[in-house]
Amino acid sequence: MKLVKLNITIIVAILSLFVLGGCGSKTTNSAPLAERTIVDMANKTVKIPAEVNKIVVTCYGGATNEIVVLGAADKIIAQPTQDNFAQLIKMDPQFKNTPDVGSFDNINVEAIIKLKPDIVVASVTSPTGNKKLEEAGIPVVSVLTGRATIDGLLKEFKMMGEVLHKEKEATALYGFWNSRVKVLKDDVVKIPADKLKKVYYMLGTPLKTDGSAWGQEFITIAGGINVAQKVENANLISVEQLLKWNPEVMIMSSNIGPTKNSFIKTDDLKTNPQMSNLNAVLNNQMYQCPIGAFWWDRPSPESILGFMWLAKTLHPSHFANINLNQETKEFFQTFYQTSLTDQEVELFMNAQAQK
Repeated sequence: MKLVKLNITIIVAILSLFVLGGCGSKTTNSAPLAERTIVDMANKTVKIPAEVNKIVVTCYGGATNEIVVLGAADKIIAQPTQDNFAQLIKMDPQFKNTPDVGSFDNINVEAIIKLKPDIVVASVTSPTGNKKLEEAGIPVVSVLTGRATIDGLLKEFKMMGEVLHKEKEATALYGFWNSRVKVLKDDVVKIPADKLKKVYYMLGTPLKTDGSAWGQEFITIAGGINVAQKVENANLISVEQLLKWNPEVMIMSSNIGPTKNSFIKTDDLKTNPQMSNLNAVLNNQMYQCPIGAFWWDRPSPESILGFMWLAKTLHPSHFANINLNQETKEFFQTFYQTSLTDQEVELFMNAQAQK
């Protein structure tokens, strides 16, 4: 009888081990997924970690700023130098020492691999570099950079919010943009057609412009007529073509990529015999685009302020209802969690004085 009881005890113990083992398996199977999928701005389905904590950025185009305004600046472990943007460095001084592992197609894949990022945020315009990263097994989330439209940029905000689990912040940014764009569009339609000014957008150098897509929206939503609307993004034109257009207003961007800001000087245009007779030069209607934490004339979270600036520049009395100082302070407080002084806002408008 004792032997039977002993055997029963052994059998019960063995069965208990199987049951516990089975429970252990169930616990493992019910653990949170290690990966999820998103659709990026190249319309690619990308597998990314459930939690993204380490990000390498390999482009300009406001990608860093998107991550910052969504409250994830601390996740950036490498990116192109941000020395062009004194305000951004002031708000996030750690960016001064963030490693630069290259940009667009000119990247150091080995250095990126060593950093073990969860994702790389890259441009849709750098397929060669992006492919190298993908072949190395690194998830690449593509963004639009300079190829954005307003609708595309708003979609990108939502996508980045999903990547970072910052949906609430992305929705707030989307809402800020929508409300301001609506105000501009509603007011521009009230301007008589003969009062709309012909505008030329200088992109880094006098004969380079961004006519289609972003440049077109930047000018028309602010109440201008884009003379270069048929010119592709960042393309050179001839002096003869500029003379033929004879714009009434010229807006001048210092955006020349990842090099130090280089400003087009109005005096150089006035003394240039080929340009001195342009209406914009004769009437001194030449304006440097502002720079805040990024170029206000290029696609980024902050560029909605650039739309408002241009509207007030082209039609100051018509857009007197827009308080750009107040709008700038509200944007920075809401999305950068930074309180600006009047002097700091004024410095944005006088970008050449920034150091």
